[in-house]
Amino acid sequence: MSFPFTRAQGLRLSFAFIKLARMSAPNQVSSEAEVRRVVLASFIGTTIEWYDFFLYGTATALVFNQLFFPTVEPSLATMASFGTYAVGFFARPVGGIVFGHFGDKLGRKSMLVTTLALMGVATFLIGLLPTYHTAGVAAPLLLVLLRFIQGFGVGGEWGGAVLMAVEHGSGEKRGYHASWVQAGVPVGLLLANAVFFAVSSSMSEESFLSWGWRVPFLLGILLLAVGAFIRLNISESPVFREEKAPAPVPILETLRAHPKNVLLAMGARFAENAFFYIFTVMVLSYGTKQLGLDQSVFLRAVMAGSAVQLIAIPWFGALSDRVGRKPVYLGGAMFLILFALPFFQLVDTKSPALVMLAVVIGLLGHSAMYGPQAAFFSELFGTRVRYTGASLGYQLASPLAGGLAPLIAARLLKDSGGSPTPVAIYLILMGLITVISVLLTEETHRKSLR
Repeated sequence: MSFPFTRAQGLRLSFAFIKLARMSAPNQVSSEAEVRRVVLASFIGTTIEWYDFFLYGTATALVFNQLFFPTVEPSLATMASFGTYAVGFFARPVGGIVFGHFGDKLGRKSMLVTTLALMGVATFLIGLLPTYHTAGVAAPLLLVLLRFIQGFGVGGEWGGAVLMAVEHGSGEKRGYHASWVQAGVPVGLLLANAVFFAVSSSMSEESFLSWGWRVPFLLGILLLAVGAFIRLNISESPVFREEKAPAPVPILETLRAHPKNVLLAMGARFAENAFFYIFTVMVLSYGTKQLGLDQSVFLRAVMAGSAVQLIAIPWFGALSDRVGRKPVYLGGAMFLILFALPFFQLVDTKSPALVMLAVVIGLLGHSAMYGPQAAFFSELFGTRVRYTGASLGYQLASPLAGGLAPLIAARLLKDSGGSPTPVAIYLILMGLITVISVLLTEETHRKSLR
């Protein structure tokens, strides 16, 4: 048998293949490493931004009513405090529109750094605010202004962070990669509650109300420096770089070409958003003021639930890559509808263990929606308007669901004499809106972003 080349030629050819493999391997590793770097940067940045956002929620439920509305009857002071909390949610669609416009025209990366800076500075300034006893009516007005800036920043941040992860990653793992951005939210919540718990438990209540509450907000400036450094060292989205003709006015093209998907994404968010803020914000006020339990019981419960979500959200995101976005999302919505009444029944036992169980189970159900959500919403829109479209669908639901949920719950509790049943019914209605919306939405997990 004869060979087409000599032994020496064969050896040279073998060495050539080895050399080629060595030359090509670093490029493949570099590509995978870049995806991991972008996902990590989006995760850390989102964690920092939501730490800032959730600090306000925790302070709203525990101290702002006393510091900024001390002359108002307690139940009305709580509602006023939640009213300032809702301002951030009404600012989020504005941020989504503004940063979505520039993100679709100029790129995703620069918007991420800008929104992070807005959030960090606003949070730091909240820690320096005078209270009502010092500045009178000016104090709550300044609080509302800074809360608006927080909401404006986080409204633009979500779309950019999600798209960086989605547009860098492969189609087979798109849900998993994007879910790590979502996982930054419970980590931010965990961090906010942990810092609040550490500060409040290390001093007297008088000292905490006097100056201790400021410490978690002032720490935000250090986190801002870390997040900005990380986000400045990632590359722009390759899918965006390939787009040769950005939309002249992204919001107009979004509303003209994708009005149905914007509305369906909004509806899909109703249950996810409303349940989340009842589980993590309203329950703090309900448990301490209505049930008379110590705030540490609920801070521990929310921290435990957030820790579970850190694992559950990526798991459900990966599951949606295999079975589809809709089945996973619908499963979470149906579960929470069934759990709305049992949640309050467990909390009403006043048992710390059962309170923690209620919050952990609730946030686990929420994870089934939140895990696939980032990829799901991103896949509903084309590259020309993806930042704007995903941000609109996500953020327009925020004031109607998450922003108003604690305020509506506080009013329902007041009108019902403290019974949580009307709150549970309200949550069930939010869940039904989400189920109908997801059923009407197309399955997207096999859709190409190009």
